[in-house]
Amino acid sequence: MGGCGGRGPSCCPRSAPPGSGPYPHQRCRRRPPLASPPDSRAECDDKRMSEPANPEHRAFCESMLPLVSRTFAACIGLLPRDCAYQVLISYLLCRIADTIEDHPGLETERKQALLQRFSASLEDGDTAEIEAIFAPLRDESPDTALTADAHRTVSEFRAFSPAVQQAIAPWVREMCQGMADFSSDQAVHRASQGTSALLKLSDLDRYCYFVAGTVGHLLSDLFPLHHRRLRQRHYRRMKSLATSFGLGLQLTNIIKDVADDHRRGWSFVPRDLCQVHGIRPEDLLDSAHAEAAQQVMQALIAKAQAHLDDALAYCLALPRSAYRIRLFCLTPLYFALATLHKARFDPRLLDPDHKVKISRPQVASILRGTCLVAPNNHLVRAYYRRLMGSRPDLRAANGAGAI
Repeated sequence: MGGCGGRGPSCCPRSAPPGSGPYPHQRCRRRPPLASPPDSRAECDDKRMSEPANPEHRAFCESMLPLVSRTFAACIGLLPRDCAYQVLISYLLCRIADTIEDHPGLETERKQALLQRFSASLEDGDTAEIEAIFAPLRDESPDTALTADAHRTVSEFRAFSPAVQQAIAPWVREMCQGMADFSSDQAVHRASQGTSALLKLSDLDRYCYFVAGTVGHLLSDLFPLHHRRLRQRHYRRMKSLATSFGLGLQLTNIIKDVADDHRRGWSFVPRDLCQVHGIRPEDLLDSAHAEAAQQVMQALIAKAQAHLDDALAYCLALPRSAYRIRLFCLTPLYFALATLHKARFDPRLLDPDHKVKISRPQVASILRGTCLVAPNNHLVRAYYRRLMGSRPDLRAANGAGAI
């Protein structure tokens, strides 16, 4: 959950992006949210399940996951085997889209064309144009290496059963289209010097929907294929909260990385939110505006907290018998909650030489705690309150044990 790449989700109301409805999926151009869950029998009766199209491709995809995201790699093993591999491929597809969108060497028009080509490749398998561009960049990062061999991930996706492809493809396409639209619209003040920033809080919501809310919907359509007791009432509740789940995780990532992004000349903290407190995004790291900057960040933290509260409700909507799926959803939620709680109290949140991270011992503790509480709704809520209510140990944030 929570986005697939970089930051690429109260005091801040959840503003509505342009369009009819608070989030773009309510006016989805490709497929509206389903009224009923996908039928698990369609997957169970299909012999292909999660068998790889090519064992070498599968080995490549499984080896790439921990390189592009150690945290997600730690979580994915919590899922049932077939579901885990389908989520792994879904994540890598989203990561490829994010790599295309985020690469600084590509002009806007080129990014749009490549995102459209990648979206089409889910149907026709043709990634040659994308690979030709990223092959010389293979050694830059694990993400560019993944994208330079995009055909491996796409091939594995296309080997899935029709039911699985139908759960995944519309949301990857929604992400690609949203990224392409976002890169060309007027949501961003692109500074020739200084900091480029989102203009409005609604633009932040829209961005987070495209890169993370879509993932919440993808998972919500995939899970019913693996758990027969996930009925219509569970599904409808999950779909109503899926966008918020993604936004909560993505906003937490954005908050902890504000100083890093600022150093790169970019701000996901919108100008209109800064203006409410009398500053500009360029002023967030300026000690002369420290008090106002903290007010801006606390407003953004409150917004993220409201979405994480919805994410908790999403997890509780999963039937208790779906234990491993619950584990998979609760673990990143609890990680995000602990991270956000640390950010709320950390006086160095806006210090570019400081990382807001939970320590490895806390990660291990949360994993153990999640395994214990996941089957019990009362304990799930109680553990959430405990992580939200305890004063964090800020001394470990930059130590060797941080991740």
